Amino acid sequence: MTNIKLKTIVLLVLILCISTFTSGCTDSSTSQEENTESTATIIITDAMGREVEIPDTIENVICSGSGSLRLLTYIESEDRIIAVDSIESRDNPYDARPYALANPQFATDYTVFGEFRGNDDPEKILALEPQPDVILKTYSASGYDPVELQDKTGIPVVVVNYGDMVNNREDMYQALRIYGKVMDKEERAEELITFFDETIADLNERTSDVSDEEKTSCYVGGIARAGPHGLQSTEPTYPPFLFTNALNVAYDDMDLSTAEVAKEKIIEWDPEILFVDLSTLQSEDENSAVYQLQNDESYQQLQAVNSGNVYGVLPYNWYTQNYGSVLADSYYAGKLLYPEKFEDVDIEDKTAEIYTFLVCDGDEELGREVADMMINAFGTPAFTELDV
Repeated sequence: MTNIKLKTIVLLVLILCISTFTSGCTDSSTSQEENTESTATIIITDAMGREVEIPDTIENVICSGSGSLRLLTYIESEDRIIAVDSIESRDNPYDARPYALANPQFATDYTVFGEFRGNDDPEKILALEPQPDVILKTYSASGYDPVELQDKTGIPVVVVNYGDMVNNREDMYQALRIYGKVMDKEERAEELITFFDETIADLNERTSDVSDEEKTSCYVGGIARAGPHGLQSTEPTYPPFLFTNALNVAYDDMDLSTAEVAKEKIIEWDPEILFVDLSTLQSEDENSAVYQLQNDESYQQLQAVNSGNVYGVLPYNWYTQNYGSVLADSYYAGKLLYPEKFEDVDIEDKTAEIYTFLVCDGDEELGREVADMMINAFGTPAFTELDV
C-alpha cells in the first residue's frame, strides 16, 4: 500500500471519529436540554400553607371538589381537563351551573375520576391516560384528604379555599390567583378580580345614597342548600341585598349562611317585595316556596302577595356558589327596589354580559345562550313576577 493511500485511509478514519464524537455530543446536549425542560418545576403555596412542587407547564389537570372546575373555567383553562367528577356526568332535568351549560362536553367527552364533593377515587385517577400533572382541590376538609391523595397517586394536589363574595372574598381572590399561577393564567386571574371589584362597586354606588326611609323592604326565600327548600329558607346576608344596600327584613350580620326562619317571623316582617330562589321549583309539592305562597292562607295575607310583588331569581348556590348568578340577581334586585337607579340596565343583556366574561371565553353569542338557559331552567322564568 502506498503512502498516499495509507494517509487517505487514516484521514477518513479521523473524519469519521470526529463526526461521530461531535454527533454524540450534540445528541447528548440536546437530550440534556430536553430533560431539563421536562423536569422544570415551580413551588406553589396552597391554602393549607403547603409548599407543593408542580411542573412549570401544566398540560393536563383534574378538578376535585365543589366549584373547582368552575374556577378553572373562569380562568379560561377548562380545555386542559382530562376527566371530571360524577356531578358533571349526571343527567339532571334541572341545572343552574352556567360554567357547565357553557361546556356541555364536560358531561359527554370525559371519563369520571371520582364522586362529587371531592370524594376522589385514587385508582381511577391512576388509570387515567394521560396522567394529570396536578389536581386542583376545593373544600379540603370534606371528601378525600388532599395529603393522602397526593401520597397515594404521586400527583401534586393544590388546595384552595373557595371563599365567597361577602365575608370571604379574599379567599375567593386567593383561589383565583393560585389557579392563575398553576395554569400560567395570572393576568386572567387579575382581570377576574378587577371585574368582581368593579361590578360590586357599581351596585353599591348606584344605591348607597338612598336613606332607609326611602327603601322598600324585602325578603328572599327558597334558598337552596344541598337541595331545594321552601319559603322559610333564607340568607340573612344575601349578597344581592348587601350589594344593593337593600332593606332585608331577615338581615343578621351574625348569621353568615343560609338559615331556616320561623313562618311566623315572615308574617310579622310582612315585606313589601318577596324574592323566590327558583331552585325551590325542584319540589313540586308543599315543600316548594311557590306552592306554599299559593296555598298557605297565612302567606296569602302578605302584602307582597296581595300586590303582586313576588319575583323569581336565579339559583346561585348550586355545587357551591355561582358568582355570576349572584351578580345577575343583584342587578335584578336593584332594578326592582330602585327603578330609577337602574334605568339603564337591561337585565337579560346584563346577565348575558356577565356569563360571557366569566364562563364563555368572551363568546357573546354563547353568553346569551347560557343566560337564556339559566333564566328558563326551571320552567317558570327567572326575573319575572310569579303567579301566586
